[in-house]
Amino acid sequence: MTLAAAIESRTANAPAWSKSGRIAHVDLLADLDHAESVWRSFENQQHLFTPYQRFDFLRPWQQQAGAREGQHPLIVVAYDRQHVPLALLPLALGERHGIRIARFMGGKHTTFNMGLWNRDFAKQASRDEIDLLLAAMRAHSAADALAFSRQPLTWQDLPNPFALLARQPSVNDCPVITIEPGAPATARISPSMRRRLKAKERKLKGLPGYRYHVAGRDDEIRRLLDAFFRIKPQRMAEQGLPNVFAEPGVEAFVRDACMTALAGGDHAIDLHALECDSEVIALYGGVADGQRFSMMFNTYTVSENSRYSPGLILISHIIDHYAERGYRTLDLGVGSDGYKKLFCKASEPIFDCYVPLSVRGTLAAGAMSVANRTVRLVKHTPALLSFAQGLRHSFR
Repeated sequence: MTLAAAIESRTANAPAWSKSGRIAHVDLLADLDHAESVWRSFENQQHLFTPYQRFDFLRPWQQQAGAREGQHPLIVVAYDRQHVPLALLPLALGERHGIRIARFMGGKHTTFNMGLWNRDFAKQASRDEIDLLLAAMRAHSAADALAFSRQPLTWQDLPNPFALLARQPSVNDCPVITIEPGAPATARISPSMRRRLKAKERKLKGLPGYRYHVAGRDDEIRRLLDAFFRIKPQRMAEQGLPNVFAEPGVEAFVRDACMTALAGGDHAIDLHALECDSEVIALYGGVADGQRFSMMFNTYTVSENSRYSPGLILISHIIDHYAERGYRTLDLGVGSDGYKKLFCKASEPIFDCYVPLSVRGTLAAGAMSVANRTVRLVKHTPALLSFAQGLRHSFR
C-alpha cells in the first residue's frame, strides 16, 4: 500500500475519539481542502498560532514543495463535546528508510513550528489531554514517529501545550528583540549603532531613486523576487552552503506565498527592500501577525554597494517600521550569525520533541533525538565547531 493510500484509509475510517476531559473527538484529515474551513476558523484573536502556520502560508508549501518531497498532509483536529475546535496540528507525513515520520508542514522554511490552539484550552492544557491527541495519532494515523522541531516555549505570552511533552533544546536558539511600547528609538537600536548605520546610508542616499519600502503591488513583489532568486545563489555559493531555494518547488512556494494577500494589507510573506533605480540593494522576507515580525530569508547586492552594510541598514528600517506600528517583538530567525547579535540582546529558547508511535518508531525517535543533541553540542562547543568547519572546508 502506498503512503498516500495508507493515510486515506486510516483517516477515512478513524472513529470518534471519546475520553474524559475537554477533548471529546479527534479527526485526522488527509486533504487540505477538507481542512480549510476549520483551519481558517483558528486564525483570529481567540486562538493561539504563529504566522508560519497560517493556511495561506502552508498550502503553497504543501502544494509546491511538500508534495515534491513525498510529504502528504496529516491534519489533526481536536473538538470538545459541543464540536468546538480546540486544536489543529498541520502535519505532513513522509517516509524515510521505511519509517513514516510526521512533522509540522513547512520543512526548513518555518522558523517556528506550533499547533493552532484555542486560547483557553492552551492556557490550561494538561499532559493527559496532550497524550490523548498522541493516542489518536498512534491508533489512527500511518505515522511511526513524530518529529516536532523548532517549537517556541510560549507565544504571545501563552504556553505552548507541547512543552508538556518530553523535550530537548533545538540545535539553535532564536535571537529576538523586545520592543517596549512608547520607548524612544534609542531603546531599540543603540545611538552608536544608529550613527554608524546613518553614516553608511548617506553613501547610498546619493544613488538615484534610493528608498526603503515594503512591497505591496504584484509587480513590485515579482521584481524583488526576481532579484532575490538571481542574487541569493551567488551569496550561498560564496559561503559554501547548499542553495535550499533551488530544491524542487521551493521558488514556486515562496512566490505564491509572497503574492497571497491577507486581510489588512499584509501578505503571507512580506518583502522589505532597499533599492535604487539601478538595482535591489538588500531584501528581507518575513511573516507578521500584528504583534511579532519574524524574518525568514534575506540577501544583498553583489555590487560595490554591498560595502555599505545594506543588510544592517535594512534591518534598522524594519525594526523601526514595526515599532511604529505597535509591534512588541521581532526576531531575525534561528542561528547565531554575528550580525544578529548587533541588534538582538536576548535569545529565545526553542525545543524539539521526538515521539514514537510504533515499535519501529521508537528506534527512529531515539536516533533523531541523539542526532540533534550531537549537532547542538558541536555548534555550542567552539573547539568542536572549529574542527567540523575545518572538515567541511577540506571536503569541499
